[in-house]
Amino acid sequence: MIIISSLAGFKGLANVAAYASAKHGIVGLMKVLANELGPHGIRVNTIHPNSIDTPMVKNAKTYGLFRPDLDDPQAEDAEPAFASLNPFGKAWIEPEHVSNSVAWLASDESYYVSGGEIPVDGAASVH
Repeated sequence: MIIISSLAGFKGLANVAAYASAKHGIVGLMKVLANELGPHGIRVNTIHPNSIDTPMVKNAKTYGLFRPDLDDPQAEDAEPAFASLNPFGKAWIEPEHVSNSVAWLASDESYYVSGGEIPVDGAASVH
């Protein structure tokens, strides 16, 4: 079982209290299920991406959170602020970065990985 959480499942991100609470709850659910389902050979993990290049992140409201000084901020206005969130200096990750992690966790190559909180975030969780 692979559950998508978020960087917000690791950190108390400002301005998204309900979202962060839900993502932390997903981590708790994963830990319980890893213990309950492990005896049946079922692995349970969470993946924690940061800002993915999707409409959920790339929209006017989100840009405004990062650039409240502008009346109508665009992606290029918010990009430096997004990039500052992780040591890689990349504003947005591509959806396939998350998909690749899902594919690995679903494969036999991750056979003994269960109860894991897998960051796909360019080290944003420890930044």
